[in-house]
Amino acid sequence: MTGALSRGRAVVSFTMRQMDGLQAPPAEPGTTPPSALTTTARTTSPVSRPQATDAAGDRAGADARGDATDLEGRVLSPGMTRLLFVGAVVVVAFGIALRFVASSDMWLDEALTLNISRLPLGQIHGALRRDGAPPLYYYLLHFWSGAFGSSDTAVRALSGVLSCATLPFIWLAGRRLGGKTVAAGGLVLVATSPFAVRYATENRMYALVGFLTAAGLVALQQVFRRRTVANLVALGLLTGLLLYTHYWALYLVGVMGLWLAFQAWRGPEARRPGARASLAAVFVGCVTFLPWVPTFLYQVHHTGTPWAKPADFAAMVNAVTSFAGGATNQGRALALVYFALVGLGLFGVARGSFHVDLDLRTRPRGRGLALVLTGTLAAAVVGGYISRSAFQARYASVVFVPLVLLVALGLVTFADGRIRAGVLTATVAFGLASGLPSAWTSRTQAGQVATTLAQLGRPGDIVAYCPDQIGPSVNRLLPPGRYRQITFPRGTSPEFVNWVDYATASARGQPGSFATRLEHLSAPAHQIWFVWSPGYQTFGTKCEELEAALLGDTSLGAHEMFPYQQVSDSWITYESMELVRFVHVG
Repeated sequence: MTGALSRGRAVVSFTMRQMDGLQAPPAEPGTTPPSALTTTARTTSPVSRPQATDAAGDRAGADARGDATDLEGRVLSPGMTRLLFVGAVVVVAFGIALRFVASSDMWLDEALTLNISRLPLGQIHGALRRDGAPPLYYYLLHFWSGAFGSSDTAVRALSGVLSCATLPFIWLAGRRLGGKTVAAGGLVLVATSPFAVRYATENRMYALVGFLTAAGLVALQQVFRRRTVANLVALGLLTGLLLYTHYWALYLVGVMGLWLAFQAWRGPEARRPGARASLAAVFVGCVTFLPWVPTFLYQVHHTGTPWAKPADFAAMVNAVTSFAGGATNQGRALALVYFALVGLGLFGVARGSFHVDLDLRTRPRGRGLALVLTGTLAAAVVGGYISRSAFQARYASVVFVPLVLLVALGLVTFADGRIRAGVLTATVAFGLASGLPSAWTSRTQAGQVATTLAQLGRPGDIVAYCPDQIGPSVNRLLPPGRYRQITFPRGTSPEFVNWVDYATASARGQPGSFATRLEHLSAPAHQIWFVWSPGYQTFGTKCEELEAALLGDTSLGAHEMFPYQQVSDSWITYESMELVRFVHVG
């Protein structure tokens, strides 16, 4: 590795092959290389430096139609270019198909989301006060399921369609950020991303978050290019819709607002009008969220996130790892590629076919994206620590788009198109290997419970759940009205989970009293089907105590139908359950 200092910039340069003789890094435009290094036994054609852009795609001194260092024609033959194009089309099509083929039954979050969305419109708001989520996705799903039905495939298709609709915006954002190469790289990366594929196959709001984030970035770029009323309205509207989709958008919008405020105050003169206009549009979008603020404050104080622990700063790394496919071998490999390319996207600039400089002052094109990415995650971790709210990697979907675009920027720091193609191919391969399990991996044992009940259950039998969180996924698969279903600790229907003061409710639950209630409900001839799972936050050993209380009743005969299935090697959420049948013997 050789060091170079040019025009006051701190630059670290490295070469990807051993050169004959001494090879100086190409000089900055307008500078003269040191005379001692001007003669070499083997030379490399210098590559012009990319012109500066920021996160909004505002390129200084260059038309945003293309990348100033578009080098693929220099190293790739027309035949190879066509082959890469066909390959990209195939993998994008395959990634799109993966978004619609998940075979697993719905787990808790999906079933609960559907149950809330199918309520009459006037009741959804009240249900969400007890659930803790903003409303946009639930209202969209209400109309979607009304039009296309409530089967697993039909319901999940909403997320699949939203994920596919994100792809054109990724192309546009990448095109304006760094030209066709960044656009194509970003498109292929998102199409084959294990994170994007997973949440395109789940009935949750995260695909909508990605869609609104990508569309919002394009709207921001548009405002910087042309400050028209339509562009400003689009940016404000998308800001408001994002806030109504997921509460972590508050961190994203806050960090973006600070960045825009700084650009309006101290940014380049040509950029300040666009920054001021964008800041005003974002502010208007935030104002549209005000009607929901009372509900949000109630949720903050009463629902929270009792199913997980607050995050530390390691969660920032875990979030990026989750984008790559989690704790699988292929996921870890992809995460390493992501981290390397993010570093190149922020610090790297091509100096030759096999030569990259690392500019420690960071590159202008990646600077804004990196600020939004790290600033949002840091704000979320600090905010979660202060409010004692949990961190889940899927919440970081608000920064998935900036991360992918940074990775795509990292690809174009390789001036040799063959290297870019090789790195992108490896990234796609790791991504598909991580994302393919989304199609066939089971996410819950609910189907196993429902199958057993269909074979051995009788009308009027009692089905009891501990905790109540495993009720919605099983209830969805059971015939309506056939069984009497009840959940611990509140004794409510399994169709919904009441998250209000949840930790207090679970602490107050009395396993012995609940067991007595089940015995009375089932006497004299009905069976008790006890569906339970250990290890849930706030429950301690209460579910085990409930099982022990039922086992201690000599008038009941117990039969374990199947045990709890521990799954720890999959990054796909798995909802484990144990099923025990109790039959009156007296």
